[in-house]
Amino acid sequence: MALLALAACSGSSDNGAASSSAGSVSGSGGSGAGATITYWASNQGSSLDNDKKVLQPEIDKFTQQTGIKVNLEVVPWSDLTNNTLSAAVSGQGPDVLNIGNTNAATFQSTGAFYPFDDAALQQFGGKQHWVDSAFATAGVAGQPVTSLPLYSQVYALYYNKKMFAAAGLQPPKTWAELVSAAQKLTDASKGVYGVAIPGGTVNVSMHYSFIFGSQNGGAPFDAKGQPTFTSDGMVEGVQQYVDLMGKDKVVNPSLAQDSDNSQAPAAFAQGKAAMYMTQTSGINVLRQNGMDPDAYGIVPIPAPADGTKISSFVAGTNISVFKNTKNLDASLQFVKFMTSDAEQAILNKSYTTIPPVAGLKASFDAAPEQLSVWSDILNNYSKPLPLVSSVQAFQANVGGAVVRLIAQAATGNQVDSDTVKSALSDAQQKMPTS
Repeated sequence: MALLALAACSGSSDNGAASSSAGSVSGSGGSGAGATITYWASNQGSSLDNDKKVLQPEIDKFTQQTGIKVNLEVVPWSDLTNNTLSAAVSGQGPDVLNIGNTNAATFQSTGAFYPFDDAALQQFGGKQHWVDSAFATAGVAGQPVTSLPLYSQVYALYYNKKMFAAAGLQPPKTWAELVSAAQKLTDASKGVYGVAIPGGTVNVSMHYSFIFGSQNGGAPFDAKGQPTFTSDGMVEGVQQYVDLMGKDKVVNPSLAQDSDNSQAPAAFAQGKAAMYMTQTSGINVLRQNGMDPDAYGIVPIPAPADGTKISSFVAGTNISVFKNTKNLDASLQFVKFMTSDAEQAILNKSYTTIPPVAGLKASFDAAPEQLSVWSDILNNYSKPLPLVSSVQAFQANVGGAVVRLIAQAATGNQVDSDTVKSALSDAQQKMPTS
């Protein structure tokens, strides 16, 4: 219903906000000086307080340079999408905000966000300021994008070096090797399992359905943007994931209740799981749980031997401006500051993310070989999520379906291909019609 309301909302301001071509990014002392803007920052760090510690010094620097004050609010991912939709409908929200790049097309379709057309992009150095794969997540091709890449991430398989060495195992290169290693490393009587997954986390469950579906030759949408959740490849991919909890029995059943992706990294950090699949920023979360990068290695998430070698989608966070802001110039100056080379180097290092701007490389605190693996995954083992406006509904419906399948498997119920296909069929029937 919120999406339908947004589709009917023009997003135009009642205060006459400038069109994208008319907006200008000023230097120090520009027309935005003296303004106060509100910035909703997504939770990138190990906690909301950690985000404030990272961002506030940079915001203070921006204020000193421009005279523009910024009210910072860090919003948990669990609240960010609904809060953003509500703000778009009501017109009561921040001036600038972060969005997950998986939602870029959804929010672009609402018309509630400031469009960065070619003229507006020149104020930031043009489209070429960003890495091509990152900019591809900014919105639907052929239309002015309404978000700009801020932080890039990819998924990888983290493995406990000590546990693998003690068992005489090498990092898996195929999915069968991953399952075999996980079974050898599982000792349920001691509470130790081969893999940790956040089984109750909806957005991560959607991510895995896309990754594993892609490995098996599936796609959640066809060329016309119509959902194809029940295709063989998508069913096989979801089955592959759910089997970790069900048939393979290499995941602690209690992790079916991990609805915010907090229990899984803790289990891995505490040596209660030998493997964990997560994004680049997981380094900070693991460190917060007492595990330093030298305790684990990373490799691309392996695919079936005859599958497509996809380890991740091009994940990340983009930055957007509400079109009805009363402080357009100040907001654009802040976006330019946040996406500048200097700030990109600082922020992405702090968040253990990959700079999406051209010419900058990952520089966060990790083992040197890990940095090269992250780049390899981004360049050779990743693909963008479909740029369709219904991707948010895909997350809610398929992610929710996978969470329920994991819960079934955790309680000992059989989850076979017919069960998976039926769940995905139900999810597809809930999708909005175009």
